[in-house]
Amino acid sequence: MPFRARERVLELSAALSIVSLAAVFAAVLGVVPAAALPDAPASLIEAIPHVNAVLSTVALATIGLGVLFIRRGDIGRHRAMMLTTLGLFVAFLLLYLYRIALEGPADFPGPEVVYQFVYLPTLAVHVVLAIVCIPLLYYVLLLALTRPVSALYDSPHARVGRVAAALWFVSFALGDLVYLLLYVAY
Repeated sequence: MPFRARERVLELSAALSIVSLAAVFAAVLGVVPAAALPDAPASLIEAIPHVNAVLSTVALATIGLGVLFIRRGDIGRHRAMMLTTLGLFVAFLLLYLYRIALEGPADFPGPEVVYQFVYLPTLAVHVVLAIVCIPLLYYVLLLALTRPVSALYDSPHARVGRVAAALWFVSFALGDLVYLLLYVAY
């Protein structure tokens, strides 16, 4: 019996989520040796948080536009915005993982009270939402890629997509807040 992605969306989503999250945790926990990564000038590495803030902010706009377009019934533009958001997310994630594998997490430079009561809770919710989003995003993406548009109406794509888009939006927004706390406010 041939393997058909269409019939294995849930399993593929789970497998891709496990692989993706393993890569993230490997980079964050220092499992990936810095020597195994290509060299980059210090100025490029220092620019990554700023570039990622721009990517996150643009992703907020593309998610919002994607939601707007699907509410108007414009499937083509909805798809374009959601795929653009996915591309922005992948670029963000690759840059983030590269930097964190080389330098480790950024230290919070602000006061301890802000660190404990604003920064850490914001960062925790951002990270949890980002982790929760991964399988949801794979699921809606694989549904969209393995079915004709007409069949998506009879699938969980819209229902799960609404949740995924909302969580993704909040995660990106909180990521921007983390950036502002780390690099602008302090």
